[in-house]
Amino acid sequence: MSSFFSTSSTSSSSSGSAGSTLAAFGWDEAFDRAFAAHRAAGLVPARIVRVDRGQCDVATESGPVRAGSSAVSSPDPVLSPCTGDWAALRTGSDPQLVALLPRRSAIVRSGADRSSRGQALAANIDTAVVAVSLADPLNPGRIERLLALAWDSGARPVLALTKQDLADPSGADAVQAEVTALAPGVDTVVTSAATGVGLDVLTAVAYGTTVLLGPSGAGKSTLANALLGDEVLATGAVRAQDGKGRHTTVHRELLLLPGGGVLIDTPGLRGIGLQDAADGLEQVFAEIEQLAQECAFRDCGHGTEPDCAVQRAIHTGQLSERRLDSYRKLLRESAWAASRSDARMRAGRTDQQKSITRHLRATYRFRERQQ
Repeated sequence: MSSFFSTSSTSSSSSGSAGSTLAAFGWDEAFDRAFAAHRAAGLVPARIVRVDRGQCDVATESGPVRAGSSAVSSPDPVLSPCTGDWAALRTGSDPQLVALLPRRSAIVRSGADRSSRGQALAANIDTAVVAVSLADPLNPGRIERLLALAWDSGARPVLALTKQDLADPSGADAVQAEVTALAPGVDTVVTSAATGVGLDVLTAVAYGTTVLLGPSGAGKSTLANALLGDEVLATGAVRAQDGKGRHTTVHRELLLLPGGGVLIDTPGLRGIGLQDAADGLEQVFAEIEQLAQECAFRDCGHGTEPDCAVQRAIHTGQLSERRLDSYRKLLRESAWAASRSDARMRAGRTDQQKSITRHLRATYRFRERQQ
């Protein structure tokens, strides 16, 4: 049984009203206005806490409910219900989610099966905390991918450098400086769940609905437990030979934070494919985007073109070749995913049009036989 149920029950019993119970999960006036038509139809608002085998654990004004989700499921994983969604719930002996409210933000990655479909990891998030372990070798490309995922979601990214107590003291400052350079405009917080270092700062910069992102072994669940003030989530050891951990979190789950707000822990991300994340990449590589404005040609490829400001920055040491290569690689991947998605949507529209045409032809034939 989800740990949410015990947490939610405590919160509900101490809440002064039903409205404040939902407010603890992020309900506000804007969501309330969007829900007006559903309320008029006799439905109640609910936030999805966990999705599991075709059913959802949800938080409602009257407490936790286990509800069916077949009515809101979709062949497209991006459109299917996910942790953090707000939904319209039909109560009764067989509770069912019958509609999803429009999302304000969503973490969407490319499908793990490399299809053209994306996968929504969490919805309606305000802060995306990217966990990077100081005890492991630095992987700049992975950090850039995760930051692009976070920026593109519409949430505010924060970098949490975890396991400060296990880091090599002689190189910790250099690693922090390198990570900070990879994340222009992003708050970077050094943390240790073991000693408590940086937890107060992280709590201060994260607000609303916070999601934790990162690979297995980055210390997300340990960090989550520290923020929750209890051993709510399972944690596991990291292999010494390669610094990798196993997935101790197997579901995305929404939990109430003791100081206000909610936290969504996610399983470790082995594959971090980008799904049409051009806007996020502009934020991650803001310095390249800014330099490109100074290039002689608007469509400069930053290769052999004359008077290229980006290449000039590389030659002067202002920008690394690795950084530009990573930018190009991620742009290509994002554009490829976008083109695949567009092709799939066009094919879907074509199939729909063909189905309509077949139906009309059958109708015409039937009418002709009746004459």
